[in-house]
Amino acid sequence: MTEFNEESRTENRAAKKPVWKGFLSTVAAGVLGSALTLTAVPYFQEDTPQATVPEETGQAESSSNLDVTPVSSSSNSLADTIEQASKAIVGVVNMQQQNNNPFSQSSETSESGTGSGVIFKKTDDAAYIVTNNHVIENANEIQVTLHDGEKATAELIGTDALTDIAVLKIKGDVDAEAMTFGDSSKLRAGDQVLAIGNPLGLDLSRTVTQGIVSAVDRSIQVSTSAGEWNLNVIQTDAAINPGNSGGALMNTAGQLVGINSLKITDSGVEGLGFAIPSNEVKTLIDQLIENGQVVRPYLGVGLASFDEVPPQYLRNLPDGVTSGAIVANVDPDSAAAKAGLQVEDILVSIGGKQITNSGDLRKHLYSGFSIGDKVKIEFYRGGELKSAEVTLTSNQKANWERGTG
Repeated sequence: MTEFNEESRTENRAAKKPVWKGFLSTVAAGVLGSALTLTAVPYFQEDTPQATVPEETGQAESSSNLDVTPVSSSSNSLADTIEQASKAIVGVVNMQQQNNNPFSQSSETSESGTGSGVIFKKTDDAAYIVTNNHVIENANEIQVTLHDGEKATAELIGTDALTDIAVLKIKGDVDAEAMTFGDSSKLRAGDQVLAIGNPLGLDLSRTVTQGIVSAVDRSIQVSTSAGEWNLNVIQTDAAINPGNSGGALMNTAGQLVGINSLKITDSGVEGLGFAIPSNEVKTLIDQLIENGQVVRPYLGVGLASFDEVPPQYLRNLPDGVTSGAIVANVDPDSAAAKAGLQVEDILVSIGGKQITNSGDLRKHLYSGFSIGDKVKIEFYRGGELKSAEVTLTSNQKANWERGTG
């Protein structure tokens, strides 16, 4: 009897083992499936349709019936944007005549400097390029190198020394792209930007550097061939080096938001680059294409500040007068000449606004008045305060000199 019972228990255990094994396998499969589902869900984007778990029906459903949408990445990468935008970037070479042989009557044209430019408009037979005035200033010839290495001689359409903007034109069916303008007024500190240009020359053409907008609406005092000027700029920490001048500062959409123009190069200073805002550039190039220059009110005097003249010219001033702008020359056909202004007159106000130096006069003249306005100018002559009313004219036919207003 004992042997029978032991045998029976042994058979019963043998019969039950496969049942438990199958049950555990089923549970393990369910746990594994749940673990996989919990692991995969967080990697779907929120707007991606997800497979839902069907209600329990007692029957397993085939995975082939699940409605699953593949997750795809955007095809518009930053590299694609840069590749497209780079086709609008050109190299600009300033060619000037050099006569190194004093016994020769002829002179050779050679490279004087290089910079960058941006194609902003393209027609069937021409392309228009914006760059900095200082890149092409005093050039006898301007050469442009396109993204594919093709070279062309450019025509100077117009330039403005104070705002440091120039427009060039190359003729022909140009194989290049025009860069669209972005709205620079929408830029905020922290926005991502990229600089594209030719640092240190054409060997490093279309170099891309990345940074952010460090600040907007900066005012930087610069010395130009037309005198001192306060330039309104965007500050960025994107690397800008010699040769980047005239190149593009663009947003991540590939739009032009500024023209790279200058950087602070003092020892120990890094990441202080500046670009002229695209909204101002667009206004300037429209005028340069139409008129060849920026049309501004014109007074017709060349000026010098107090620290630029010998003290004897200031000795007749009252003790309280310590600043102003001294008339160095007068255009004989100008409004200033008609109003009776003379060389050595010391201008101290225009339209009620104080003049502390020659830059002040230009700032007030260009930002506060229009062509045709009648303005009162106060000045000292021989130690006596005088005034004159001047009707402002246009600078379109004026020959600019350093310090002219």
